[in-house]
Amino acid sequence: MTSDAEFEAAIAGLQDWVGRERVVEDEIGLSSARRIAGMLDIDPATLRQDDELPPHWFTMFFPDIARQSDIGPDGHPNKGVFLPPIPLPRRMGAGRRVTIEGSLRIGEPAIKRAIVAQVAPRIGRTGRMAVLTMRHVIETRGQVIAVDEFDALYREAPQPGQASPTSPPQPAPADGIYADTVVLSSPLVFRYSSVTWNAHRIHYDADYARNEEGYPATVQNGGLTMQLMLDAALKRAQGRLRGFTARLSRPLWVGDTVTLCGAAPADEKMRCWATDKDGHLCATMELEFAA
Repeated sequence: MTSDAEFEAAIAGLQDWVGRERVVEDEIGLSSARRIAGMLDIDPATLRQDDELPPHWFTMFFPDIARQSDIGPDGHPNKGVFLPPIPLPRRMGAGRRVTIEGSLRIGEPAIKRAIVAQVAPRIGRTGRMAVLTMRHVIETRGQVIAVDEFDALYREAPQPGQASPTSPPQPAPADGIYADTVVLSSPLVFRYSSVTWNAHRIHYDADYARNEEGYPATVQNGGLTMQLMLDAALKRAQGRLRGFTARLSRPLWVGDTVTLCGAAPADEKMRCWATDKDGHLCATMELEFAA
């Protein structure tokens, strides 16, 4: 593509993907649940067959399992295998909107309906981008227990030797009532990528992250950031989690620390956020609880 008009035309040509649906099955196995628990520093032996899982754990099941021959150079499945062939090489999570009505149970089969909700072009100060929104509908026992709309941002590759652009630093809110610091160690990020079957090389291959995508180090997995934020908030909140919205605004680096903060719950809602080792705001989230 040589012009913005051609780029926008290429994205317009992908609109026939919108509405496409595929079904991902999962048996919610005990061994999988125990691996997740161990990764989150929970005693795996406390989980038993037929146990109800925390409501937000559905995000760590239902992986897209591609054949090895369908894996691209960045570790993601090749374009067009599961997702629209967006003509931009770099992909990162940007945010999500989740409603929760129930929980998965260990040993009970469940499905994820993965629906392409939107493919939209953007042209900004950092170049051409596209936003892919996937709608994941989680069903078990014949009922919908969660709907998760997830935004992924596709961007152009940086020029050789050029750093990947990031958003300007933003200050964090000042009304936090807690601040939990977590080390984003390589084993933690690797184990999260393993349980979610995510082979994106920016999370474990430092040479690739630096040389190909222009990052200064391996990149923290945004899904793990959201998981840690939820877990920290749920230690302080009352009531059943009914949903949340989240936005990732600045990358974190493997090996650094993240500080998980939140404000006091009010009106069945709770704001929380994450900051990097320099105190810059990296992610925000709002949780909603049942009365």
